[in-house]
Amino acid sequence: VQLVESGGGLVQAGGSLRLSCAASGTFSRINDMAWHRQAPGKQRELVAAITSGGSTRYADSVKGRFTISRDNIKNIMYLQMNSLKAEDTAVYYCYGNVKPHLFTPRDYWGTGTLVTVSS
Repeated sequence: VQLVESGGGLVQAGGSLRLSCAASGTFSRINDMAWHRQAPGKQRELVAAITSGGSTRYADSVKGRFTISRDNIKNIMYLQMNSLKAEDTAVYYCYGNVKPHLFTPRDYWGTGTLVTVSS
């Protein structure tokens, strides 16, 4: 099972980006998914999470600006980021709790995509 992020890049403050996370491999289902981020010199933090049923939760710092969603048919998760701020600059990581065939569910992480917001 692999999780691969895309969509990061350089954007001006106030701009928008959409991140994608595509799951590939052999698995039965994907349970909870989430986006985390890690800024330079800081700990990794949860940005937004979504259950398989579509329930969502967000960090206070991104509420009203970011929207998490997923396509359970295509096995892709998205993060729409609007009104970006310099403090949103970080490497964004995709997380998924995935059940491989014949195995119990386990946690998987992508390798990250860099988002840089210039002020």
